[in-house]
Amino acid sequence: MHPLINSILVMILLGLASQIVGFLLPRHIFHGDRPPFAPFAWEKNGKIYERLRIRRWKDRVPDMSRIMKNMVKKKLPAGSNSDQMILLVQETCVAELIHALLIVAGLWLVPVWPGAGGWIVYLLYALVGNLPFIIIQRYNRPRLVRLVQKTKKREGSL
Repeated sequence: MHPLINSILVMILLGLASQIVGFLLPRHIFHGDRPPFAPFAWEKNGKIYERLRIRRWKDRVPDMSRIMKNMVKKKLPAGSNSDQMILLVQETCVAELIHALLIVAGLWLVPVWPGAGGWIVYLLYALVGNLPFIIIQRYNRPRLVRLVQKTKKREGSL
């Protein structure tokens, strides 16, 4: 088989495996205000990503929650409570972790297509297929964490 076909098959397998891992991860272990998911100082609570014009493109990338009905939706419905918001924060952590793991696992593409072809496919997979999703999570999460804190205060939970 052609190395491109093999590379596509590897990407499909990685995508399926990542869905399974993502579903199996217990959400309660993820905290958006703790490392490694808390914003780094250089991120300025996500504002650094505005230089990438993230607001223009973040809603245009594929969203699996639109396709898979059992996934947590990425948009909060009006009147959401702090528990619903915390779940969304946890989902952003899971999504970031899964995409980071996919970048690492994507290195399997290099030996599937030895030479420059494998590295090109891997770089496209990492930089186009996964990095934008990590950036989106790191951009949205600080705002969501602040919203959780404000909502908890309003609910009298803090």
